[in-house]
Amino acid sequence: MLELLSRPARKIPVAAVHLPQFNVMRLSLIAAVFAGTLSATASDANNQPSIVAQQTASYAVKKYDKDILKTLAGMVSFNTVANPAIAFEKNPAHLGFKKYLKSEAARLGFDFKDDGYVVVIGYGNSDERVGVITHGDVQPVDPSKWKQSPFKLNVKSEPGRLLGRGTEDDKGPIASGLYAMKAIKDKKLALRKRIELYVYMAEESDWAPLEAYLKTHTPPQMNITLDAEYPVVIAEKGYGTVQFTVPTQDPKIATNEVHLSAFGGGFFGSQIPEDAYVSIRNATPAIEQQIKQRAAKQDKMQYSFSWHEHELRIKARGVSAHSSKPEDGVNAIAMLADALYFRTWQETTAGSMVNLINELLGTSLYGEKFGKAAYHDSFMGSMSMAPTVIKQTTEGIQLGINIRRPQGKESAQLQQEIQETLTAWQAKHVPLHNVSVELSDPWIRKDAPQVPTLLSVFSHYTGIKNAQPIAVGGGTNSRMFPNAVSFGPSMPGMVYSGHSEHEFITTKQLLLNLQMYTAVLVELAK
Repeated sequence: MLELLSRPARKIPVAAVHLPQFNVMRLSLIAAVFAGTLSATASDANNQPSIVAQQTASYAVKKYDKDILKTLAGMVSFNTVANPAIAFEKNPAHLGFKKYLKSEAARLGFDFKDDGYVVVIGYGNSDERVGVITHGDVQPVDPSKWKQSPFKLNVKSEPGRLLGRGTEDDKGPIASGLYAMKAIKDKKLALRKRIELYVYMAEESDWAPLEAYLKTHTPPQMNITLDAEYPVVIAEKGYGTVQFTVPTQDPKIATNEVHLSAFGGGFFGSQIPEDAYVSIRNATPAIEQQIKQRAAKQDKMQYSFSWHEHELRIKARGVSAHSSKPEDGVNAIAMLADALYFRTWQETTAGSMVNLINELLGTSLYGEKFGKAAYHDSFMGSMSMAPTVIKQTTEGIQLGINIRRPQGKESAQLQQEIQETLTAWQAKHVPLHNVSVELSDPWIRKDAPQVPTLLSVFSHYTGIKNAQPIAVGGGTNSRMFPNAVSFGPSMPGMVYSGHSEHEFITTKQLLLNLQMYTAVLVELAK
C-alpha cells in the first residue's frame, strides 16, 4: 500500500507491548456506522483465541525468532522495484526473488506455484481455502539517504529496528506469514481449510496483471491482506491524481529584476516529498533573510542556501512518508513554496508554479484552498491533496498532486470542482497544459465473516479492548479478493515508514505480527 511503522526481545509478553489507545469518538462513529453488520458478532471479538491458537502462536515466536530474520534479510536483498526498462518476466531481481521464495517454500515444507506475476505458497489439501495476500515488489528508493544499502537488512544502526526497503511494506509480513504457516505445520494441526500465501509482484506499480490473473484463477473463499494497519481495515479511500504542466513562460523581465528560474522536488507519486529546490535570479541578501524568517517558523524542515553570483539556490529537506498519510510527513515542496510566500512572484515558469501551489494548495493537507473540492466523511476521514512530484519537461514544469478520497462525494462532482478551480486560476494567471484528473472510487467491505476473529486476536495480543474496524487512506489488493480485509502489519497511531527513505519494522513488531498471524490462521483454517 500503502499504502504504513514504528514498532528487542526474543519473547513478547503481552503486558510489555505499549500501544497508543484509539480515539474513543472515532470508535463510536465506526461502531455506529457498522452496527447493522457487525453487532450480531461483536461479542465474539471479546472472546479469547482458542488454547490451540495461543499455544501455536507462542511456539512460532519461540522457535522461529531467529529464522524469520534470516528469511527477511534474504528477501530484502532483492531490489524488486519495478523497472520500466526491463520486462517483468526478464527482470533478474524479480526472477531471483521468486526463486528465493521457491527455495524457502521447499525448505519449510510447502507447495509452490509460480504463475508469473503471482506466486502461491500453500499448505494443506482442501477445496476450502484461506488466503493470505501480500506483495513482493517495493517502492523506489534513494540509496544516498540510507546508512547502508536499502537492500541489505540493517540490524545494527538503530537497535531494535530492522531497516531496509520492504521491511514493513511488504516483505516483513511475507516472512511473518511463512513462519505462521510453518508453526501450524510443525504442530500437525487438523485443519479443515487449506492455507495459501499469495505474493503479487506488481502491487506498487500495476494492478492489471492481478486483475487478469483473477479472471482465470479462483481465489480462496476468505482472505486477509497483510499490507495496511490493525486492528482490521474494512475500508480504503480512493486513489486520485491531478496532473498538469505550467508551459514554458517568457515574460518580459528587466535585467536586474528578481525572479524564480527553477523549482522542483519530489521522487514518486505516492511519497510525500522529502526534497525540493528553487533558484532565484537577481536575489538580494534581504530576500534571503525574508525566506529564512518564514522557514524558521516551519517544524521539521531543513534548508541550505548557496550563492552563485547573483543567483540564490535553496535546497529544502522535509520528511518523506506514504502519501496516504500526509500527516506523517513534512512536504518539502509545499513548505519551500510557503517559505517563498512573502510575495507573488513574477510569472516565469517556476514562479507560476510556486504561485499556484501557494494559492491552491498551501501547507494544508486536505485541499481546503482548492476551490470547493475539500470534503470529509465521518468514518473514512477527510480527502487529502498533496503535491508529490514536480518534473522538468520539454514543455515546462509538470506537477503531480496525489489525492486520497473518502466516500461522500461522487467522482464526477469532485472532478468538476477540480477543473473549475484550475480554470479560474488560469484566468488570473497563465494557461496550464496537459491537465488530467484521474479518480478511483473508495472501497468498503461491511460483511467479511472473519472480522470478529481478527478483532479477538488483536485484542488478546495487544491488550486493546473493544477494538473496531477502521478505514485507511492507502489502497491494497483487499478490494480484489473475496471476503478480504487487511490485518496489519502497522499498529494504530504509529507513523508508517513504508514508502519513506527510512523504512523499518521493529523486531518486536515483526514477532508480534508472527504471533497474531499464527493465531488467526489457526482459528480461520481449523
